[in-house]
Amino acid sequence: MPKLNILCVDDQREVLAALKKDLSFFESVAVLNEAESADEAEEIIKELGDAGEPLFLIVCDHVMPGENGVDFMGRMLNKDDLKATKRILLTGLADQQDTIRAINDAKIDLYMEKPWDGDELLKAVKGLLVKYVQEKKLDMTEYQEFME
Repeated sequence: MPKLNILCVDDQREVLAALKKDLSFFESVAVLNEAESADEAEEIIKELGDAGEPLFLIVCDHVMPGENGVDFMGRMLNKDDLKATKRILLTGLADQQDTIRAINDAKIDLYMEKPWDGDELLKAVKGLLVKYVQEKKLDMTEYQEFME
């Protein structure tokens, strides 16, 4: 079974550490990658693509220096190898317009406010894993224990 990849993007190291802790449940089926900016995240995405490694999920902060999370994830929609990649936007500072743009422009799968609940995040990622495995036509039995 090929390992999937999860990419966590946030400009705060403590947030990345908390995400890694909360998502550690998936470590036997997914590599947890971290980036502190949209530019760094794009480099990791390129490296994964060049290596032919699947990117299952991007969990991205909205408010970051440089490019914000909505714009970054919206740009990633144009990459053919990321069409099935699931997207979660984390934010503590978003208004209604930001939320609308996240849904309409970045096609996010889930919007979570900071601080998030670890159990809710885990449940959400399990649900997104089911969708990803189905869309990519992967062997569901290989990921069964991580889905429910």
